[in-house]
Amino acid sequence: MEQRIGSSSQPLEGAGFDPAFIPGITSPATAKPEDAVEHDDAVEPEEVSSAEEAADEPAEEVEAPEGPVFEASDRRAKIVADHKGVHLTLDDQQCEFRWDEVGAVETETARFGKRFTITVHTPDRRWYPIEIEATARSVFKEWEEQLDAVLDAYFEEEDAK
Repeated sequence: MEQRIGSSSQPLEGAGFDPAFIPGITSPATAKPEDAVEHDDAVEPEEVSSAEEAADEPAEEVEAPEGPVFEASDRRAKIVADHKGVHLTLDDQQCEFRWDEVGAVETETARFGKRFTITVHTPDRRWYPIEIEATARSVFKEWEEQLDAVLDAYFEEEDAK
């Protein structure tokens, strides 16, 4: 007969230990050892932020080529189409498509109301719609023209064989 030496009980984890624990979604919290020491970096936070800002400025100049940009947003949703591709944002969710990942871009206006729907289709037959609420229906024509200019400049359709 085998016997174990030591305690057979496991440490408390889950909802009994952490009220924010949700099984399957969050991992259980682990307690920090009391003798753990936090390490301070030798670089001051002010020095880091100024160095980052200096590095960002040349990067912005290099990354932002001249060309058309389409941007539309409301209180919840935002779309930006530029030289990089199409970037969709809805509340706290975001997705970004490079131009080589875009199969088609479709626009639709609501018959009533001020909703402008833009749908990004990918080559693998998936689609990602986003609705932007305009301040007035007259903005739809302006948005269509701006988006067409961006698509003409950056989006290249492959010839069907």
